[in-house]
Parts: sequence; C-alpha cells; structure tokens
Amino acid sequence: MGVTIDEILVGDPPTAWKAAGFSVDDDGTCRIGTVRVRLVGRDGGERILGWSLRDAPAARLADGSLDGIPTTASVAPPAAGATHPNGATYLDHIVLLSPDLARTTAALASIGVEPRGERETDSYGSPMRQVFFRFGEVILELVGQPNASGEGDPGFFGLAITVTDLDALADQLGDRLGSSKDAVQDGRRIATLRHRDLGVSVPIALMSPEPPPV
Repeated sequence: MGVTIDEILVGDPPTAWKAAGFSVDDDGTCRIGTVRVRLVGRDGGERILGWSLRDAPAARLADGSLDGIPTTASVAPPAAGATHPNGATYLDHIVLLSPDLARTTAALASIGVEPRGERETDSYGSPMRQVFFRFGEVILELVGQPNASGEGDPGFFGLAITVTDLDALADQLGDRLGSSKDAVQDGRRIATLRHRDLGVSVPIALMSPEPPPV
C-alpha cells in the first residue's frame, strides 16, 4: 500500500469537533476512516500542527521533520472508522501549501511518495499549481506558485472529508454549512463548513460520495 497517514495533530478542543457533528473518543481522537485526528487543544497553537506517517523510512524522519513539516514515523495499525452524526466516512484529501513545490515534492519522493498528477488553478486567488500524491485512501494536495523557490516551511491548510449525504448534513447544520457546489471531481459536490462559527480552527470542506462506477 505504501506510505499512509496514521494521525493528524490538530490544535482544537474536542468539543469544537463534536459541535460540527464528529464523534470524538475519550482520549481526544476523532477516527475518520483509517486516519486518526488527534485533538490536543490550543496550548500548542491552532490548525494542523503535524502528522505521523506509517511505512515511511524512519531514518528520513529521524529529526521529526519532512521539509519542515512536523512529521513522525508510526507503526500503529490503521484506525477503525467511527460512526459520526454528520455522516463523515473518510478523509478525502488534505491540503498542504508550500513556498517551493519542487523542494517539497523532492522531500516526499525521499520517503517513496511520487506525484500522481497536477493541474493549474486559481481557486486560491493568484495562479497556483496543485500536485497530487496518494497516501492510501487519502490524497495529499500540494499547492504552490509554479516555478517559485521561496524560503520557509510548508504548512497545512485544511481538510476535505467525504460524508454519506451532503443534503441531509445541510439540513442538520443549517447556516453553519455553506451552499454546496459542483466539485472538481466529476459527479461530486462540495460545501464549506463555517468552521470558525463552531470553534474549529481548521478549514474543512465536506464532499458528497464518489458516484458509483458506470
């Protein structure tokens, strides 16, 4: 299967994610598909603080960093997905912003993760390039300016999570969920959680399931 994501560390209190319709275990872990989102409160900062990877070469992560991204190696088995009131089933993708796409792509290649595709986009304002990588069931969307070689570390931007019924979730969350629109992926729709209204620091998009194969 290659390198997969074990855990994502988030600087939010569990109560905020529960308000958004996620189930959270007593230890502060939110199990979304095979990935654990560990909610550690605000003492270490907000948003996504780091991650742990399974089956990555441990020697490459010995200093706790991957191109400046706080990263540790894990031998934990994949999580058993929880049942969530909001219908979350799995983490579709995680967005990572980089000041130097080539540098971060090379760092990912050093642990055995190669690009699966790329596209140009203006979804983030100025023209940007998205490069896509596969971590098991999760896609990493790496975003940056084409041909830029800026200094500084990459940083995680947000998460996109697949739910069983986006329309039912809109009824459940009301004005805490933005209007749905067609996603880039054919046959899917996406809506943005108004995360700040719920005390969640991480931007989260919620997506309809993949359509059945024709």
